Amino acid sequence: MTTPDMKRSRKPGSEILRTAIRRNVGAMVWGTVLMGLYQAGETAFPIALGLIVEHTMRDRSLEALALSIAALAVIITTVSLSWRFGMRILQKANTTEAHRWRVQVAACGLQPVDRDVDLKSGEVLTIATEDADQTADIVEVVPMLISSLVSVLIAAIALSVASVRLGLLVIVGTVAILSVLGVMSRRIGSSTQEQQARVARAGAKVADLITGLRPLHGFGGNHAAFLTYRKVSTEAKQQAVTVARVNGTYAGTALGLNAVLAASVTLMAGWLAYNGQISIGELVMAVGLAQFIMEPLKLFSDMPKYVMMARASAERMALVLSAPPVAAPGEERPAPGGDLDVDCVRYGSLQGVKFHVPAGEFTAIAAYQPRAAADLASVLSVSVPPDGYEGVVRLSGQEFTELSVESVREHLLVNPYDGEIFAGTLRSNIDPAGSSTMVPEAVEASMLTDVVALHRQGLDYEVRDRGSNLSGGQRQRLSLARALAADSDVLVLHDPTTAVDAVTEQLVARNIAALRKGRTTVVITSSPALLDAADRVLVLDGGVVTADGTHRNLLASDEAYCLAVTR
Repeated sequence: MTTPDMKRSRKPGSEILRTAIRRNVGAMVWGTVLMGLYQAGETAFPIALGLIVEHTMRDRSLEALALSIAALAVIITTVSLSWRFGMRILQKANTTEAHRWRVQVAACGLQPVDRDVDLKSGEVLTIATEDADQTADIVEVVPMLISSLVSVLIAAIALSVASVRLGLLVIVGTVAILSVLGVMSRRIGSSTQEQQARVARAGAKVADLITGLRPLHGFGGNHAAFLTYRKVSTEAKQQAVTVARVNGTYAGTALGLNAVLAASVTLMAGWLAYNGQISIGELVMAVGLAQFIMEPLKLFSDMPKYVMMARASAERMALVLSAPPVAAPGEERPAPGGDLDVDCVRYGSLQGVKFHVPAGEFTAIAAYQPRAAADLASVLSVSVPPDGYEGVVRLSGQEFTELSVESVREHLLVNPYDGEIFAGTLRSNIDPAGSSTMVPEAVEASMLTDVVALHRQGLDYEVRDRGSNLSGGQRQRLSLARALAADSDVLVLHDPTTAVDAVTEQLVARNIAALRKGRTTVVITSSPALLDAADRVLVLDGGVVTADGTHRNLLASDEAYCLAVTR
């Protein structure tokens, strides 16, 4: 089975840039017109000054002077208003387009089927922020490029009227400058792409360190982890210095070449005036344009650099947006309230696991090896694509390959033992969508009532990022409450009570059995309380199911089981 995503070829960075331009063509047209007016007004200012000098010296008329002042006022007003409204349009379009790409990258990261891209979450975060912003800059860069070209052309035409040689000097000089800077901008693009990649790797390393901070402190590995991050961060810093050096060279070269062109125009105009080939007014105009033209030339010469930076960021975004899914999910939906069937599954440490959980049964799985428990949870949560393991998993009699991942996760919820806690409130962590009707029952069953009662805000108590203001047991019970509140047809819990005391664990076990009565529930655990509360216990040893019975029967008949689960 092939999905549209699988059929789609990889979208290059240039296509992403074209999409950004196509979506904002209206704003870019208006922005180009207004910024063109701004540049035209700026260019007209020295031209008007030259004409004023010419006519004032020739006519010596107050009427001509007043008319000239009025013309300058119109030019200044045009320059002010066109800049204000032109930049407003372009920056709004730029910001909106960056938002669109951020949302699109985030949507790819949140899709139920992982994409085949070798990037960590920290790298995706960098792409969704910095790269999205730099890609959207193309919306602003193109109008600024065109408007700068307008001012250079107006200046060249005005100088050509005074002297063809002055106009040709501006045109030839501009082409030469852009040719040199175009070659240099390619180096900037490749250097920027490498810098963004290294910054993203450093961000990913930070995310990993924050996630594993507590265990690192526990076994004294925080210093070694810090040294690892320092190495990655130093590489990012060195690349940033390289990019800054390249940018500095580019900016210095652009400024120097622009200054040489402006000086050349000024000197040639002075020589022509000295020989009587242009008038004093035309000399004033030429000198004014030579000074003014440095700004649009600088802006014009900077544009290739920004285009290459946008292209580099777009190429990195393409890594995420165009990556194919790691699996081709089905399109069907399972029947509600169904059973769970694992048939000869081989994956990681699982060596042909086979068991069946009837609908409505509370089954516990005593996994002697923690790795086997983690591998089984990964398979059931569809974190491993169906073609990534041997064997078949069926939900309500239908194979995972026939079902869409969204529908599987709607009907079968696997709550990991290290469930994430988010910044927000207790309520938003238990019921993120705000649609559950089981929140009070879930709080009661998970024994989270003492946490709620401890704070006068109750369920509205603020929880910090990753639950840093909660104890390990409170975080675990909060994660369990979230799983119970989802009220899914099939619920799989992986070690839900490892961080709570024995008394609380006994109460939680009874509460889960009572709350989930008549609903299919699987608990992967070594807790005697949960094993005793289950209708049936499966023993997972050596990657296969070796025993099946009630907790008490297994205690009486299986010495290995007794040694593994009794505390």
